[in-house]
Amino acid sequence: MTIPDFQSLMRPVLAALADGEVRRSRHVKDAMVEQFELSAEERAQMLPSGRQRTMDNRVGWATTYLSQAGLIERPQRGQLRISPAGREALRRFPERIDMKVLETYPEYLAFRDRTRISTSDEPSAITPTTSVPETPELDRATPSELIERARRTNRAAVEGEVLKKALTLSPTGFEDLVIRLLEAMGYGRAGSVERTSATGDAGVDGIISQDPLGLDRIYVQAKRYAEDRPIDRPRIHEFAGALLGKQGDRGVFITTSRFTQGAHDEADRINARIELIDGAKLAQLLVVYGVGVQTEETVVLYGLDEDFFESL
Repeated sequence: MTIPDFQSLMRPVLAALADGEVRRSRHVKDAMVEQFELSAEERAQMLPSGRQRTMDNRVGWATTYLSQAGLIERPQRGQLRISPAGREALRRFPERIDMKVLETYPEYLAFRDRTRISTSDEPSAITPTTSVPETPELDRATPSELIERARRTNRAAVEGEVLKKALTLSPTGFEDLVIRLLEAMGYGRAGSVERTSATGDAGVDGIISQDPLGLDRIYVQAKRYAEDRPIDRPRIHEFAGALLGKQGDRGVFITTSRFTQGAHDEADRINARIELIDGAKLAQLLVVYGVGVQTEETVVLYGLDEDFFESL
């Protein structure tokens, strides 16, 4: 039997988790190898990069897409568990689960929409993302366009995963994550970035000192909230009050959730500059600045150097 494509693996992967037990992703990959009766050569087949087995890669992408649709959960690193929605999916789709099936789930549609958003390699913390044209169909796409489609899909998947992982952190763990991100972005390079909530500094979770003497400061508020618990106007008003008490005029409010229009209006109204970073933007920044993620594969495209040949 040939190595199945990742869509053909979606339902078998979900079925392997049907009993509700938590399983390591390695065990699920090995189970798929046995279920599809791969030959020794197929089991050993590697990606062109030589860094991962082809079957492992395809099972990995199947679990990524199922996770983005909300059909499986990742309770801890390297662990998988079926969700209630996943159990229902096995009942509703007894033959096959693929991309078309996943499109019936709002969580997957949100993930797919993120793949259509352009994210610069060095985004400003306050620059909104912009839409980009649709990628051409596969049979008309250039190699560069195919790689760009894969890059956007990968970026959106990892952003979704890193945000889910951030939601599992304790409040202090999330504050530490935010501090690590700000440091990676270069804030406080000439001064310092420190977490202050542990010291009982009400209304402020971190302070960025942009200079060695701490004269140029940015105050940070970090809130780990579920997406259905948005940040509203009163929270921004309270943060502004904390800034006023410290004679500060700049702040950053970062959350895993989102901000209501009232929160945005309050941030614009007050006599201080407060930047609002919601969960989607936070995930983008974590990926771009390499906080909590790692590079898996690098692709290089070559082009003909016509100048070289003309010079001969």
